[in-house]
This record gives sequence, C-alpha cells and structure tokens, in this order.
Amino acid sequence: MCGIVGAVSNRNIVPILIEGLKRLEYRGYDSCGVAVHQGGELKRARSTARVAQLQASAAEARLDSGTGIAHTRWATHGAPEVHNAHPHFSRGRIALVHNGIIENHDELRAELVKRGYEFSSQTDTEVIAHLVDHLYDGDLFDAVQRAVLRLKGAYAIAVFCRDEPQRVVGAREGSPLILGLGKGENFLASDAMALAGVTDQIVYLEEGDVVDLQLGKTWIAARQPDGRFRDVQREVRTVVAHSGAAELGPYRHYMQKEIFEQPRAIADTLGDLGETTGIAPEMFGDGAHRVFQDVQQVLILACGTSYYAGSTAKYWLEAIAGIPTSVEIASEYRYRSSVPDPKTLVVTISQSGETADTLAALKHARSLGMEHTLTICNVATSAMVRECRFAYITRAGVEVGVASTKAFTTQLVGLFLLTLALAQVRGRLTDEQEHAHLKALRHLPVAVQAVLALEPQIIAWAEEFARKENALFLGRGLHYPIALEGALKLKEISYIHAEAYPAGELKHGPLALVTSAMPVVTVAPNDALLDKLKSNLQEVRARGGELFVFADADTRIDSSPGVRVIRMPEHYGPLSPILHVVPLQLLAYHTACARGTDVDKPRNLAKSVTVE
Repeated sequence: MCGIVGAVSNRNIVPILIEGLKRLEYRGYDSCGVAVHQGGELKRARSTARVAQLQASAAEARLDSGTGIAHTRWATHGAPEVHNAHPHFSRGRIALVHNGIIENHDELRAELVKRGYEFSSQTDTEVIAHLVDHLYDGDLFDAVQRAVLRLKGAYAIAVFCRDEPQRVVGAREGSPLILGLGKGENFLASDAMALAGVTDQIVYLEEGDVVDLQLGKTWIAARQPDGRFRDVQREVRTVVAHSGAAELGPYRHYMQKEIFEQPRAIADTLGDLGETTGIAPEMFGDGAHRVFQDVQQVLILACGTSYYAGSTAKYWLEAIAGIPTSVEIASEYRYRSSVPDPKTLVVTISQSGETADTLAALKHARSLGMEHTLTICNVATSAMVRECRFAYITRAGVEVGVASTKAFTTQLVGLFLLTLALAQVRGRLTDEQEHAHLKALRHLPVAVQAVLALEPQIIAWAEEFARKENALFLGRGLHYPIALEGALKLKEISYIHAEAYPAGELKHGPLALVTSAMPVVTVAPNDALLDKLKSNLQEVRARGGELFVFADADTRIDSSPGVRVIRMPEHYGPLSPILHVVPLQLLAYHTACARGTDVDKPRNLAKSVTVE
C-alpha cells in the first residue's frame, strides 16, 4: 500500500513528485524518498520522517531534474529504516520504486547474490532493481518486460536508468498504476489524485501492462498468456481529481473534520433520491432490474471497516429484502473451498476501490462462475468499479484520515438502497414502505447532525477512557457490527486494546475479563432486543464492570453508580446503526486526542491497502 509518482519532463519535476507524495501519503508513511537523473548520474533523498521533511532533504541535496521517481512506503519486508526506504539503486545504474509484495524474492535474491550483487536492504524491492540491472542490455523497456516475467506476486513499479535520460518505465500486476499524459511530458502515479493540477488525461493501466514514458510519447505493452508482450492502446480518460488538500478549518484533525462532514456526505450520496425519483434497480446501472430478478442470494466481500458495513447490511437484506446473504472477509474467501452459485449477486465494498484483498476475492468469485457483480465504492475511477458490472458510487469525498468515518456511513446508505431495490424486485416493498424508507433517508443528515451535538458529553467520557488499556464493546442484532466498528476505531487510533461481542455472548467467555478497570461500551437502541440487552448490562454491573451506554431516548436506561448514559436524540428504526456509529467514532477520536496519538496517521496503518 505504498504510493508511487514518476515523471519525464523538460522542467524540474522534483516539486511535482513531492507534492504527489503528499497526496499519496495516506497509502503509507513509514518512509519516503525521491530519486532523479541529474548530471549524468542517479541522485536521491530518503527519509523515515514524513514527506514534508523529505521536501527539505531534497532541497538540501539540490535535486533538480526532468526525470525522476518518488515513493512513500508502508513497510512489508524490512523495518522502516532509511536503508529500506525507496527508491532503491542497483550498481549506480538502475533506480526503482515498488508497491506490492514479491513472493519469490528469496529465490531471486539467492540467484542474484551468486551473480555478485550486494544487498543493502531487507526489502523485496531491491531484488527487482538488481534483476532489472542484470537483464539490462541498452533498452530499459525490454529489460523491465523480461524482469516482470520472473516476478511472482503483486506489484506496481517505476524505474529509470542512468544510461537513458528522459525515460521512465512502469509495470503493474495486482497493484494500481496510472499513466498521466501531459503536454510534452508524461507521468506515472498510484492514483490520479497525485497528479491533480498537473494533468487530467489519465490512462488506467491494466494487469500485466508495461509502460514506456518519454518526452511527448508513450508506449504500452500488454503481457500475453504465452509470456510475450504486444503493443496495445488503452483508453485515455479525462479525470478531474481533487488534491485532497482540504483545509482543516476549525477542526484539530482530518478525522474530526470528516466525522462532522457526514451529514453532507450522506446527503450527497442520496442525491435527489426521494425528491424527484424513487427506488429503482437502475440506480446501480443499466440492466440491474433483470439481474436482480435472477439472483437468489447475495455474497458480500470486504475488509476492515467495509466488512462491518457488509455485516450490517446482511441484517437489512434478509429482514427487508428476504434474500439469503453471506458476508465474507475478502482476505479469507479466496483461500478456502466454497460452493459457488451463478445466481449470486457478488457485492464488494471498498472506500478506495483498490483494496487488494477485495479485488482478488472478486476475481476469485468470478472465476467460479459468479458474474453478477456490484460494488459500493467511493472512487468512480477505481479498479473495483471497472471490474464490477454494477456500481453505486458513494459521495463521501476525499477521506484523508486513515480511520474511515464518512466512507463507512455512506457505504451503509448505499447498502440500504441496495436492500430496498432488491426488496422491490422481489415484491417485498409496498408503496407505503418505500415512502416511509425514503422519508427516513431524506431526514438522515439532520438526524446525524443532532447526534454530533453530543460531542461535549463524549469528550468527558474520553477523559476516562484515555486512562484505560482495554475496553469491551457490546451490541445485539443489527447493532452488533456497529459495536465491532466502534472497537476497531478505538484500537486503530488510540492503541487501546478493544474487542466487541454480541451482548448475549458475555456469559460464554468475555465476562471473565470484566472488572472496574475494563470499561464496557454498549449500543442500546430501542429495538426488539432491548430487554435482553438490559439483562446483559446487569450481568456486567453484578461483576463490578463500568458501563458506558449510548441509549435511545425511550429505552428507560438511566445513569446510576457504575452506569453512564448518553441519550441519542431519536430512535431511527432500520437506519439506527448509521446514527449509533457516530458517537463511537467521536469516542475513539477524543480518546486518541487525550492520549496524544497521531490521529490521522496511526502507527503501522495506511489508508488504501493495496498489498495482500
């Protein structure tokens, strides 16, 4: 999940490379670096600090060139040390950056050591640099083509050679890479956002592509099944990318800003739905009505926060649409034997649309004969959207904070609309029910705004949480996945160990952990399981546990010794999970602030997980 930028130009591209890295830093920030062709040799600057520091290092090194590559890293092989930072050099001739994991790097390393190559890092990337150097015979494009045939795994690479100024070669297999076409100059990047303001002419490279960038011209060669390469043309798209450099305004962090952007993000995702249009399968794409009639079950594939969105949707899909639904962790699904059914609607969920595990799971599902595919995604130009037949694009906007907030709530909105569309096709949605659901959806931004007004009360709770090292989250039914998401948020950014359970499972194990030192956060909507939940709360109090309860206004759960209650403004029926996750986001955020962690860039994590 590293970020790559490369360029060939007649102007100094170092500022462009570094600005591009700043916009890709969400992909990883363990280390970063830039390399250029300058004065007939390779020069570079690398740092284990943030990209802003790299800018100073590049200025100090007086890097100034029209040819270069840059990289921001999320560590896989090798600790986040300067010697492991990209770009990697080979014998002063080859400079290379890489996103992905090379599975056969040990085998290749042993072979290259025998050929006299010395390794200065623990990375799998350095293997590629030495391999390209070994195969180089005056034509970098040819050397890279031959090199990638030896690689097993997923990768995107950008490379240039000392002996061929004004030339950069890129290649991709399993990791995203785009080509940006400028006027007399050309660019490579992990996504279009890195090139915002530089060019809007974008080519999305496909699996197995190798691309040659020179001044004013490019070539793309596609790998064929027999291992040969054939020149191809790829569609040039006009992509208006946003820089992501939004101002924080009154907020301390992007995460806080993005939490408070949720009413607008939900409203934008809904668009004019309910005002000028009703529920229709075609909102997911042409031909959706016919496909939705044909499907007999739903399979949801996702990772992390998106998986919890899918887990919530399972309750909706089965209760409202009456369609059997399974939710799979994408990173597990492709590695087990499953029973495929061609009448399955395969739904992928991803903020970035580049999540490697989810893309791989999607391809695996299709290989099993399940071609009815749909994605809920926040990036219209992403690989996920291109790979799926149908799509619903959420309008969360750029999400800078690594811990997902507004992307999650807008995913839930998209999944609820999918539920209603499937219910309609299956004859389970009356006009009156459709009207009621649309009314609730249109009011949702206002309802979320009312929840955000609880922030001062949550800040007070956060002061208590900041002194803890463990926490337990409880929910039941539809709100159990919301408890899971709340625990994930807390552990992601505050580094407090947190786990979530269905409240009814307390007596089957987790109750052994409950003491006054472990706060128990409870999601308590006024639903059919409320009385059962109240019994579970008593189980905690009887063991001296401290309860922190987010309760709907009419639940009759009151504050008492050992029981702290924050009342939600209103009960929201099936859409209640969208409201209840918001205070959990705020609790995690303010706890992290109280502990002094790096909220927007938590340790060891990155935004777009493009490695398996």
